[in-house]
Amino acid sequence: MIAEIGHYALMLALVLAIVQGTLPLIGAQTGIDSWVAVARPAALGQLFFIAVSFAALTYAFVVSDFSVAAVVKNSHSAKPMLYKISGVWGNHEGSLLLWILILATFGGAVAAFGRNLPPYLRARVLSVQGLIGVGFLLFILLTSTPFERVLNPPADGNGLNPLLQDPGLAFHPPFLYLGYVGFSMAFSFAIAALIEGRVDPAWARWVRPWTLLAWCFLTIGIALGSWWAYYELGWGGWWFWDPVENASFMPWLLGTALLHSSIVVEKRDTLKAWTILLAILTFSLSLLGTFIVRSGVLTSVHAFATDPERGVFILAFLAVVVGGSLLLFAMRGPALKSGGLFSPISREGALVLNNLLLTTACATVLLGTLYPLFLDALTGEKVSVGPPYFNATFVPLMVPLFVALAAGPMLAWKRGDLGGAMARLKFAFALTVIVALGTWYMRTGGPVLAVFGMALGIWLVAGSVLEWAGRLKLFAISPADSWRRLRGLPRAAHGMTLAHIGVGIVIMGITGVQSWTEESAKVMRPGETISIGEYDLTLKGARTVEGPNYSALRGTFDVSSEGKYITTMEPETRSFRTSTMTTTEAAIRPTLTSDLYAVIGDPDGKGGYATRFYVKPLVHWIWTGSMIMVLGGFVSLSDRRHRVGAPARSRSTVTLKEANA
Repeated sequence: MIAEIGHYALMLALVLAIVQGTLPLIGAQTGIDSWVAVARPAALGQLFFIAVSFAALTYAFVVSDFSVAAVVKNSHSAKPMLYKISGVWGNHEGSLLLWILILATFGGAVAAFGRNLPPYLRARVLSVQGLIGVGFLLFILLTSTPFERVLNPPADGNGLNPLLQDPGLAFHPPFLYLGYVGFSMAFSFAIAALIEGRVDPAWARWVRPWTLLAWCFLTIGIALGSWWAYYELGWGGWWFWDPVENASFMPWLLGTALLHSSIVVEKRDTLKAWTILLAILTFSLSLLGTFIVRSGVLTSVHAFATDPERGVFILAFLAVVVGGSLLLFAMRGPALKSGGLFSPISREGALVLNNLLLTTACATVLLGTLYPLFLDALTGEKVSVGPPYFNATFVPLMVPLFVALAAGPMLAWKRGDLGGAMARLKFAFALTVIVALGTWYMRTGGPVLAVFGMALGIWLVAGSVLEWAGRLKLFAISPADSWRRLRGLPRAAHGMTLAHIGVGIVIMGITGVQSWTEESAKVMRPGETISIGEYDLTLKGARTVEGPNYSALRGTFDVSSEGKYITTMEPETRSFRTSTMTTTEAAIRPTLTSDLYAVIGDPDGKGGYATRFYVKPLVHWIWTGSMIMVLGGFVSLSDRRHRVGAPARSRSTVTLKEANA
C-alpha cells in the first residue's frame, strides 16, 4: 500500500507541475493576476507530493519490502541501516527521485522565500521550474518508476554494489545533486529574463545567491567524491578524468564563470547577454551529465542505467530544453542592452579574462569527454581519452587564470592601474620566489613544474591575503581604525578572500601529490619489513574478521620511523556475502604534510600477502582547500545583500500588474 501511495503522489505531483508550468506563465504574459498567483501554491504542493513519494520509497528500503523491485535489486536484509537509507539513491530509480525532490525543493524555496521578487518575474521563474519538473516526472513515471512491484517477492534482496556500501554514498550524491539541480534556478531566472526582456543589476542580485548556493553544494559533492575514490579504490587516486567525473566538473567550471559574470552585471550593468548564456549552458551541462550517467552510452562505476529507452528519452528532453532555451536566447538575447563601457585593464576586464579561460577550459573537457562517444556512434571505433590529453589542454589554461586571480581584485572598476596593482603585490611576489627556491632546494632540484605549481599556489594565497589586508589598511592606520573597517567590510569580500585562498591551497595539494608520490608494492610475509619514505612498516600478521554483511582479510602493520614506533595500521580486503565483488579498505595515516597509505591484497598461498604502500605529500590539502572554498561561499551567502537580493517592495494596495511594472 505504501508503494502505491508513493506512485500516486508522483502522479499528483506531475499534475501540479503541469499547472505550475503553464498557468502562471500565461498569466504573466496576459496580465491575469489570478493565474499568476497559482505559481506559489502549485510549487509548494508539488514539493509536498514528491516528498511523500520519496518518504514512501525510503520506508520500503528501511523495512526491506522485497515486494518492491528497486528494493530487491539494491538492498538486503543484512545491510546496516545507514546503507539501507543511502541505498535509496544508490540506484537509477531512487537517484532520479532524489533529483526530482531537490528540483522541487528549490522551486518551493523560491515560492516560500522569494516574496521580494517582482510577482511576474517570480511567476515566470516558477513556471520554468515547473516545466523542468514535468520532463523529469514524465521520465520517472514512464521509464523508471521506483515503485514497480514483484509478483513473487523473494526472501531477500540482491544487495547493493559493494563499492557503494560506504558512508560516502550517504553524502556524495545528495550534495552533488544539490549542485547539479541548483543551477536550474539560474537557468529559470535566465529564461524568465529573456521572456520578460529585462536584465538589470537587481536581476543579478536575485540570481547570484542561488548560483552561489548551487556552486557551494557542487564543490562539496565533487570534493567528497574525490575523497571517496581516494580511500576506497585502493591505489590512492583522487581524480581520474572519468567521463562522469567530467560531467560534474564542467557545470562547476561554467558555474564559477557565471558567478563572476553576474558580479559584472550587478556592479556595472554590462555582460548581460553573456551572463544569460552562461546560465543556460551551465544547467545544460548538468542535464548532459544526467544523460551520460543514465543513457548506457558508457561503462563507469558511476553509471546507473543501461536501458537505451531511458537514454533516448533523456536525449529528447535534453534537445528540447537546451535547443529551446538557445533558440529563445538567439531571438531575445540581442535586445539586452549593456550598460557602461570599461577598459581592458580593469576589474571588469579581469573578470572577462576569467570567464574566457574558464569557458575555454570547460570546452576542452567537453571535447575530451564526448569525442569517444561520438566516434563510437559514428564508426564503432573504441578510443579512450585519458589524463595526457586533459593535462596537456586543461592545465595550461588554468595557469594564466591563477596568475590573474591574485591581481584582478586589486584593479579598479572601469579603468584600472596594472602597475599599481602589481606594486601592491610585491610582497606576494617576494614570498613566491622564496617558496620556489625553498621547494627547489628541499626537493633537490625539482621537478621544474612542481616548483612552479607550489609557487603559483603561494602566489594566489599571498595575493588574496594582501588584497584583504589592503581593504583594511592593515599597518597603514591604527588597529582600532582597521578593526572598524573590518566590521564594515561586506561579508562577500571575506568570502571571496577565503575562496581564493582555498584555490591556492588546492593547487599546492595537487602539485605535491602529483609530483612527489612514492610507491612500493611487495609480497610480504609476517615479520618482514618494507621501507618507504621516512617510514618502516612491519607486517605482524593477517586474520579474517566478520562484518555485518561481509568477511574481511585484515592485515596488521606496525609503523616506525628511525627506529621509533609511531602507530599500527590495519587495511582490509572485504568480500560481501551477496556479491562476488571484493573491495579494498585502505588504512591511511594522515599528517599535515603527507599521507601514509597502506593496502593488503590476496594471499599468495605460500604464507605471503600482496601489499602496496604510498606516501602522498600534501594530498589532504586538496580537500582542505576545497572546504575553505566552500566556507568562503557560505560566508558570502551570509551577506545580507545576497540573502535578500533586493529591498522588499512596499506592501500597500498595489496590484500585481503595478508591482511588476
